[in-house]
Amino acid sequence: MTKKDDYGADAISVLEGLEPVRKRPGMYIGSTGPDGLHTLVREIFDNSRDEAMGGFADRIEIAVLPNDTIRIVDNGRGIPVDKHKKTGVSALETIMTVLHAGGKFGGEESGYKISGGLHGVGASVVNALSTWTKAEVHKDGGIYIQEYEKGIPKYSVKKLKEKTKHHGTAISFTADPSIFKEGTKYNYKLLTSRFRGQAYLVKGVKITILDLRNYEGEIPNEYYLEDANLPVDSESFYFEGGLVSLVRFLNKHLKPIHKNIFHVEKKVNDNGEAVEITFQYADDISSRISSYANNIPNPEGGYHLTGFKTVLTRAMNSYAKKNNIIKEKDENLQGDDLLEGITAVISVHLADPQFEGQTKTKLGSTEAKGMVESVFGEALNEFLEENPDDAKNILRKAIMAQKARNAAKAAKDSVMRKGALEGLSLPGKLADCQSKNPSESEVFIVEGDSAGGSAKQGRDRRTQAILPLKGKILNVERARIDRILGSDEVRNIITALGTGVGDLFDVEKLRYHKIILAADADVDGGHIVTLLLTLFYRYFKPVIEGGYLYIANPPLYKIKKGKEEHYAFTDEEKHDILLKMGVNDEEESDDENVSIGNIKIQRYKGLGEMNPEELYETTMDINKRILKQVTIEDGAMADSIFDTLMGADVAPRKSFIVANAKMADLDI
Repeated sequence: MTKKDDYGADAISVLEGLEPVRKRPGMYIGSTGPDGLHTLVREIFDNSRDEAMGGFADRIEIAVLPNDTIRIVDNGRGIPVDKHKKTGVSALETIMTVLHAGGKFGGEESGYKISGGLHGVGASVVNALSTWTKAEVHKDGGIYIQEYEKGIPKYSVKKLKEKTKHHGTAISFTADPSIFKEGTKYNYKLLTSRFRGQAYLVKGVKITILDLRNYEGEIPNEYYLEDANLPVDSESFYFEGGLVSLVRFLNKHLKPIHKNIFHVEKKVNDNGEAVEITFQYADDISSRISSYANNIPNPEGGYHLTGFKTVLTRAMNSYAKKNNIIKEKDENLQGDDLLEGITAVISVHLADPQFEGQTKTKLGSTEAKGMVESVFGEALNEFLEENPDDAKNILRKAIMAQKARNAAKAAKDSVMRKGALEGLSLPGKLADCQSKNPSESEVFIVEGDSAGGSAKQGRDRRTQAILPLKGKILNVERARIDRILGSDEVRNIITALGTGVGDLFDVEKLRYHKIILAADADVDGGHIVTLLLTLFYRYFKPVIEGGYLYIANPPLYKIKKGKEEHYAFTDEEKHDILLKMGVNDEEESDDENVSIGNIKIQRYKGLGEMNPEELYETTMDINKRILKQVTIEDGAMADSIFDTLMGADVAPRKSFIVANAKMADLDI
């Protein structure tokens, strides 16, 4: 400890330039894991997207090059390259190397009316967190370039000799593996899903994504690599319908209950501020609401979402009472009743939005609520008056939801009263752990009493709890809370977790910070895991979002030669182990439990076939086991998959099975 008198100016560190970004990257991109890595792409894309929002660009290309280098190109105006008055260097260098520099601060004359990258840190942060970055500007027939290493320019901006017919900006960068220690490999599917959404939000803009990581030829010298027609994975998105097209996409596996899709788009002032809202109800019990501010997704909502819900509840109740669909003496429809089955997209454009945090997950601009209430209120009243059949269908569904809610509340109250009488005791089948510290506690939800028995005997009793399940749980995809609470197995899971469910849910009360689904490695086991994932996604989503849900990965084979033992988790691993033991594929038998000379091969058909020691060593030992963490990378796609696989409509499920049949690994 230093003396009090030693605390002077010399004790204060001053980080210059982009040093703060490299020192504390999480402050700027949220994390240095996969989410933060993909945020780099979004930050550069946002600059191109802002050009498109301003009407200066209509084509954006994102390419993943070998070594996971990203290249993003647009046909906008091109970043300015003349000398900046304040910094004394090119505006391009200023934007790429100075925090809070860009065309987002100077107002309409110098930049944008409406922008997504409002903090002005995107390009410079990406530059700071990359081992190599290159900016290439095509402007007024000239090509200007500058390269950087970890945010530091390698040379001043220079103009190339050749001329160009293009206009716009191309930014290439390679993320720094010393920052992103979990890896710098991009998820192509995640990129396509994110930028598909942006194509809906910016009507008339073509967005293309290419994956050239496995391309072995020389990268062509084309401004747009798409124009070279390379034999690589690529997808292009272009939607004239905008948000209406997005709602149709989200509802493609559902049955709409009304014909006309509601849509309103209106500017609210001369500053470019605007509101756009689209919704349609489907025959479903879930709600799907996406909110955006300046085309930035706000998964935690904000004041624009609050305004939407307020108007929806007020306008619908007013119309229902006015048209005698609900009697004056009857209970008003609540917000939850009117959200059941809705697919909605709320998008606002604000001149100076305030977000909660750099990652912009929640909109904090209070004026957004008033804008939405004004625009949406007037348009919704007109929609209801002009489409009375649609209005009646929507309200009938809401009234049914209200009745179901009241019935569910009665059932839940009954369960809670029963729980109170029983002292809120934990399920009898639960073998709880000794620790009461959730951060070190984990629970295995295990298929079957046999596997549960082995797990109970083999576990570390201090930190590992075991909850056996009897068979397959209820498919909750289309089940309301009253049916869910009527299922013993589901109720046992709810009680064991300790979070409650529905409006009583509180993730802070979670008793275990690792919830591990353990099922047999066969078709039935896969179905059980899918049913459990449906339960967690629909009713315990914060558990997944918090990183608390995992799937165990037990071995398929045990291979023994004398005292030498190996476990194989895949057929490929089994093949490699046998080769090392001198056995090739031709010598293997199709039988599952065989002996080849002094080599014994045991195929595990279920967790119950393992003795406690084997189950602990392969599946439960924290030093040896393999766990798959469950994450939600694309909420819209996850909704679609659950609708397809677990919903009541057979046709989409059949189409999915046919389309993916070749990918199935059948265990016959």
